[in-house]
Amino acid sequence: MKRIILHWTAGTGVPTSYEKEHYHYLIDAKGKIHSGKFKPEANLNCKTGNYAQHTGGGNTGSIGVAFCGMMGFKNKNAVGNFPINRIQFEAGMKFCAELVKKYNLKITKDTVLTHYEFGQKNKNTTSYGKIDIIFIPPYPWISQTDAGDFIRSKVRWYFCNLD
Repeated sequence: MKRIILHWTAGTGVPTSYEKEHYHYLIDAKGKIHSGKFKPEANLNCKTGNYAQHTGGGNTGSIGVAFCGMMGFKNKNAVGNFPINRIQFEAGMKFCAELVKKYNLKITKDTVLTHYEFGQKNKNTTSYGKIDIIFIPPYPWISQTDAGDFIRSKVRWYFCNLD
């Protein structure tokens, strides 16, 4: 595995069976980690059709981690009925640190990134223009352009504090 790509589901605070088909791991509103239908290793070879399709143009070698929520999000002033909460976000950051350790990844802009960041780097993919994750509701002062760096700093902190 070469990277972790973070998403929000644009759904409610609990994972659906449909969402479990598209992400390897989902974090619900209570901070519980749910496994998706496919293990991350299924994305080592995406030619089989049996893999988690979470990032258009970037599924191969990628672990898809999604926060359940953000249905109805329009902008930071209209986050919808299911905003990502602090417990959920922090649980996700800790879990990503565990994945970084498990898969021996470095924490860089190429190895831990948001779906939005992947799309910005890969404009000729269907990921271009995706808005997850451009806003972190428990930390409203983090700008769209700083969300990925903030996430990486959180993952780095948890990584340094793993048992």
